[in-house]
Amino acid sequence: MVYKIRIILDAEEDIFRDLEIEANNSLEDFHNAITQAFGFLGNEMASFYTCDEEWVQDEEIALFDMSESGSDVRLMNETFLEDIISEKSPKLIYVYDFLSMWTFFVELADVVEKEDGRAYPNVLFSFGELPEAPPEKKFESENSAFDFDDTFDNYDDLDFDENWN
Repeated sequence: MVYKIRIILDAEEDIFRDLEIEANNSLEDFHNAITQAFGFLGNEMASFYTCDEEWVQDEEIALFDMSESGSDVRLMNETFLEDIISEKSPKLIYVYDFLSMWTFFVELADVVEKEDGRAYPNVLFSFGELPEAPPEKKFESENSAFDFDDTFDNYDDLDFDENWN
């Protein structure tokens, strides 16, 4: 089977790529296809995240296990597209370069039969140019009335000297 997938940059302007890739490819193969389709060098850390219909992030699937103890994090080279994305669960979040936080929404558009003579992965459609820098992220707290800048004025009330070892 072949998955037709749209990868959309989290930005105000429309920037996306439509790819087709075999369902039995690893997420590492998919990561490589995405970096090539968007013109990245592919030499930065990256992760996929499972998510729900509202794009709420869940489990991480990392390119490499960076933990000291060899944690239980799933790895891209051991995880296959068909095991993580389906018509029932068609969405993933992809983050490339954790310093820049290029963030993409990944969504399964269709599942089709493999065509003889066609090479996969394959870029079907490319729309928009990647900006020089990743789009700014706006982080909002649930309590938007909280003023983070105000906390710096109140350090005198925290009694650091009394509790310092």
